[in-house]
Amino acid sequence: MANKITIRDLAKQAGVSVTTVSQILNGKGQRFSEQTREKVLTLKKQLNYVPDFNARNLIMRSSKTIGVLLPNIANPFFAAFVKGIQKATRQAGFMPLIFSADHEEDQERYYLQRLVERSVDGLIIASASVTTQTIDEILKPLQVPYLLFDQNDTPDGDRIEVDNDQGGYLVAKHLAKEGHQKITLLFPKNVKNIEERQHGFVRGLAEEGIDFEPASQVVYGTLTKQGGYEATDAVLATKPTAVFAANDEMAIGLYRGLAERGVKVPDDISVVGFDGIDLDCYVTPQLTTVAQPIEELGERASALLLSRISNPQAPTKQISLPVELVVRSSTAAVK
Repeated sequence: MANKITIRDLAKQAGVSVTTVSQILNGKGQRFSEQTREKVLTLKKQLNYVPDFNARNLIMRSSKTIGVLLPNIANPFFAAFVKGIQKATRQAGFMPLIFSADHEEDQERYYLQRLVERSVDGLIIASASVTTQTIDEILKPLQVPYLLFDQNDTPDGDRIEVDNDQGGYLVAKHLAKEGHQKITLLFPKNVKNIEERQHGFVRGLAEEGIDFEPASQVVYGTLTKQGGYEATDAVLATKPTAVFAANDEMAIGLYRGLAERGVKVPDDISVVGFDGIDLDCYVTPQLTTVAQPIEELGERASALLLSRISNPQAPTKQISLPVELVVRSSTAAVK
């Protein structure tokens, strides 16, 4: 970048002051003649002038960037979530910086610290591993606006989530209607929004007069396809007629494990996921799931954060969006 044209070079070539060039480039040059404006804009193109981002930050006191910390960027759910973030931030003239720390707390702290050092205007935190202590130590002293999404269980700050309790409830009602009474949950441990799904699920079963014993009907695994695959034997050991996986990725991983053991879905075991990723329609059988409005979540999360950036003293907000049960061919009535 040694040959990069500076605003001083551009001003010298145009024969005007740096202030004049700055105002014209920032759309505030109406007081200058049309000839001067055209001369500056023409030279900008000819010289391939690119504004100095860091210098602009100092003047505007804003980097026009937000940091996005995800638990698993490989999950198609977060790909759709980021798509919504990009749509909303682009419309507002902001740039998202996206990082995935794979649930590693030290790595998450590292990314948060680096983002703060680079003066991001705010943060969307979608990782459950980011603790209240981390937020208190890194974000609050510098009053960096942040928004919590879904899994994160820190007690304050703006938050956006879906009605996880209702999602679990809908699954219970659907499986009970199909005659299932021995249902196994394939869930991770100690994740707030997943616990809410279990609460709604148990509530739905109770309304149908079906007992649920967590000690014998919950199998634990990680929220990945590999996690679902590796849990296959433990799931089969519970002898279920149906399995409710905490997310679609776990359900799809379980598909493979069941197929390798000659267990057919839904003939032998019905399977339900949660999220509504596009992959659900490309597996066989197509996956019954609780669909979240994923892109809308990304858009609404961005809008809420940008609102906080512009008005830091506003009361904190919590937004909950509805979910929908999408019944496909991975569930069937008990034979």
